[in-house]
Amino acid sequence: MVAALRAPIGTAGGALARVPAADLAAPVLSAVGGELPDEPLRDVVLGNCMGPGGNVARVAALTAGLPVDVPALTVDRQCGSGLAAVEVGVALLRGSSGVVLAGGVESVSTAPLRFWPGDPPVRYDRAPFAPAGIGDPDMGYAADLLAEKAGVSRARQDAYAARSHALAVATRNAGGFDTEVVPVHGVSRDERPRVGLGLERLGRLRPAFRAAAEGGTVTAGNACGVNDGAAVVALVDAQTHRRLDVPGLRVLAAATAGVDPNLPGLGVVPATEQALAAAGLSLADLDVIEVNEAFAGQVLACCDALSLDPERVCVEGGALALGHPWGASGAVLLVRLFSQLVRADGGRYGLAAIAVGGGQGVAMVVERCR
Repeated sequence: MVAALRAPIGTAGGALARVPAADLAAPVLSAVGGELPDEPLRDVVLGNCMGPGGNVARVAALTAGLPVDVPALTVDRQCGSGLAAVEVGVALLRGSSGVVLAGGVESVSTAPLRFWPGDPPVRYDRAPFAPAGIGDPDMGYAADLLAEKAGVSRARQDAYAARSHALAVATRNAGGFDTEVVPVHGVSRDERPRVGLGLERLGRLRPAFRAAAEGGTVTAGNACGVNDGAAVVALVDAQTHRRLDVPGLRVLAAATAGVDPNLPGLGVVPATEQALAAAGLSLADLDVIEVNEAFAGQVLACCDALSLDPERVCVEGGALALGHPWGASGAVLLVRLFSQLVRADGGRYGLAAIAVGGGQGVAMVVERCR
């Protein structure tokens, strides 16, 4: 990865509400591709979950003004789509040369309404993550069950959420996101991070998915938002990288794992373990760790399972504060790694990991290189 940029992340119905998925991804594709104007572009791969179909990656590539002879592919691994798209892009470069632009995009605000046929038609709320007979819980309900099963208290969840917002606000105020964000339709700042979101305010929120009397602890405050966003990285083969002689991130290993669909948030654990094993590294070797913060309880449960100190995760704020644009979030993690490891020269090794509805996890281990 020799370039990595993202759009500002907007709240659904907010600043980016009128920007369709292809138009949201196009400026980011153009900006990342513009950093390598003289290199042959091989392909475009974008993750997307809720878009209009019709190969969003192709529409976005053409909207960005990329040559018509450059093909494009849209990938759907739900929340892991953006990271899976980058893994596909890496595979496309094996044994060949050139540039692949890979990442993800989600415009929840402009996602079309769908209906099951019938008389009358029935609103299609969401795709199934797994067969109903196995278990197909909504992600919030599943996260609440996971927090209870893992013994993660409401207090720990609220404290972690407050930390995420405080870190993101501090990073934003210090200009830490400026070099990675491409303005889109006049929007140049992430919309969600909240100033002064402390434990007292978070503690007043009611559980959102299960009543407190039933043990519910996940609230709107310790869960991610519903968001619009896009992120793209430029991938090149090793020979091209040597010729360009620029700093970047080498993909050492990637892994996708399956877990019980009833506890999908745990997918981060085996995916991380498998990716680290393939890279020949341990958690102790990592300098920067970016785990998608879908729910504070889910992140903390995974940290506990991995014996990972949560203070090492998302040290500049994560999805609890920035937001979770589903199809883009995995690629957002890589942009964050690029900013910290390459732009800020913040170490050598990094991890991006994300859980997926239906009981999956995707992880990628990278190394800063010259």
